[in-house]
Amino acid sequence: MYDIENYYEAKSVEDAVAHLAADEKAEVIAGGTDVLVKLRSGKDAGCDLVSIHEIPELKGVDRLTDGTIVIGPATCFTDITNDPIIRESFPYLGEAVDTVGGPQIRNMGTIGGNLCNGATSADSGATMQTLDATLVLQGPEGSREVPVTEFYTGPGKTVRRRDEVLIAILVKPEDYVGYSGCYIKYGKRRSMEIATLGCCVRVKLEAAGAEQAEAEETDGIQGSSATRREDAAGSAVLPGAGFRLADVRIGYGVAAPTPIRCRKTEQMLKGMAADDPAIYEIIATHVEEEVHPRSSWRASKEFRVQLIREMAKRALEQAILRGIGKGTPGAGDFPPVEFGEEQTMDETKTQGTADAAGTADDGEDVSCGKGGENHA
Repeated sequence: MYDIENYYEAKSVEDAVAHLAADEKAEVIAGGTDVLVKLRSGKDAGCDLVSIHEIPELKGVDRLTDGTIVIGPATCFTDITNDPIIRESFPYLGEAVDTVGGPQIRNMGTIGGNLCNGATSADSGATMQTLDATLVLQGPEGSREVPVTEFYTGPGKTVRRRDEVLIAILVKPEDYVGYSGCYIKYGKRRSMEIATLGCCVRVKLEAAGAEQAEAEETDGIQGSSATRREDAAGSAVLPGAGFRLADVRIGYGVAAPTPIRCRKTEQMLKGMAADDPAIYEIIATHVEEEVHPRSSWRASKEFRVQLIREMAKRALEQAILRGIGKGTPGAGDFPPVEFGEEQTMDETKTQGTADAAGTADDGEDVSCGKGGENHA
């Protein structure tokens, strides 16, 4: 059933690295939700597997004395979602990985494998980009730290060498304290589906000046298609009155060959009033300029561009709502998608047209529609 030459259960990180260095055919396996699917399809036939699944120090979540959160790469998705430190510090990461596959996959697949697989569709990728996480890799020459924003080198490729093991994922306190966020995933189904697009928006709010807090809230609101509420008088009201965007971080998956950050758009939004309708038009207009979506068998480029614009608006609004304590988990989720007539989504226009460059879907591993766990 599986063409595996040898299987070795590593006793420690050093043990795993030693076996990887000594065997050129060896690959790392943790949860196996992608590795075994790949082997069953005939890829890497005859390889040797080095399992890190039973190494205790690679599992769990901890907070150091300086506030840095350490995530063990062999921690499964279910444990990430339910971990009290994650739920308190950045629950949107738990929400992101909770969209991977079904319960069986989430109970086996690991966050380290989701990152090391190199797939742009990995549900943790966009959120980790906005967290500015640092990945610690250990190989025969010792350990090294790589910012997650520099980890991906191309479709399905990372800087991790074959004989290196991801041993820790670090998130510093300045990258999560005071932030609220939202991850939205679009797929044809609500579960057991690889992302057609994933978007994470995180904001840090701070109190605005008195003059700004007293400004009119309804001017120009109709220009934004973000979700609206109404006040007692029936006028449209945007969330975040009295606050400004001290910081904004925007991450995408499947909007380019690798997970990406939209840094130019982030800079444009910093300092703006949280209830300014212009922030939704800015984020929708300028993220489109920073992404590079492609047509594939699952979605056309044009369809993805519309998703990129609308998901940014929804995720931004929900992040602001959560920042002021009024957000609702899942409130910005897709589907349904609400567009005006002038923005009707036409998936069929170029549906199924693969990009001339040749990757199946922006370089992601489409052999397994479960989100990706492979360390290799």
